[in-house]
Amino acid sequence: MIERVHFLNTQIDNLNMQETLEVITDSVDNNKQLHHIVVNAGKLVAMQSDLQLRESVNEADIINADGQAIVWASKFLKKPLKERVAGIDLMQNLVALAYKKKYKIFFFGAKEEIVKKVVDVYSKEYNPSIIAGYRNGYFTKEEEKNIAIDIANSGANLLFVAISSPTKENFLYDYKKQLKNINFVMGVGGSFDVVAGKVKRAPKWMQEVGLEWFYRFLQEPKRMWKRYLIGNSKFVFLVLKEKIFKNQ
Repeated sequence: MIERVHFLNTQIDNLNMQETLEVITDSVDNNKQLHHIVVNAGKLVAMQSDLQLRESVNEADIINADGQAIVWASKFLKKPLKERVAGIDLMQNLVALAYKKKYKIFFFGAKEEIVKKVVDVYSKEYNPSIIAGYRNGYFTKEEEKNIAIDIANSGANLLFVAISSPTKENFLYDYKKQLKNINFVMGVGGSFDVVAGKVKRAPKWMQEVGLEWFYRFLQEPKRMWKRYLIGNSKFVFLVLKEKIFKNQ
């Protein structure tokens, strides 16, 4: 049974990358459904007040720590997680696995030119046979159910959803039954932008020391300052608050 670490009103699976891939492979090969979510500092902050988002996250079958700050916080709170399992790294590994094991993938989200570029990149790097379909992430509430049905009928084993929170989490939670034929469902945030070349990912050393957020901030300061500078400060406050009250 997978150990779950509980703090800040969420529960995170204590899995490393390889263990996560093994759980996913078992789900696909045995025709089960697995709903996956990653959490970072910003999402945990949002979950404190957004109860719908909190429920959507905590109902997932696998919850990985996407941000290095989550791993550090878990150790500070004496509930250590093994390692960070970044969403984009997991997605890249799963695309390679799909090619190896003949899985099919549906890519959902981002602008039309971005998601199409992602499909082109992976088709060239691997083979077009891994592509079950794709769709951009712009739609109305009335369109949601039909989109979920179209994805379910695509023949995909894996679904990657690149839509911002909390829309992404709520869509996957609301249409879990419609997507029951998809063995693995995962929100991937801004990963499509990275694969498409719109956004550069931080150098490895910055990822390892927890500064990936700062590299992202430098690329789009006007758009990202509030999310990172204010969000990260709130996260530190919440962790300190939990540490103090748990020790009383």
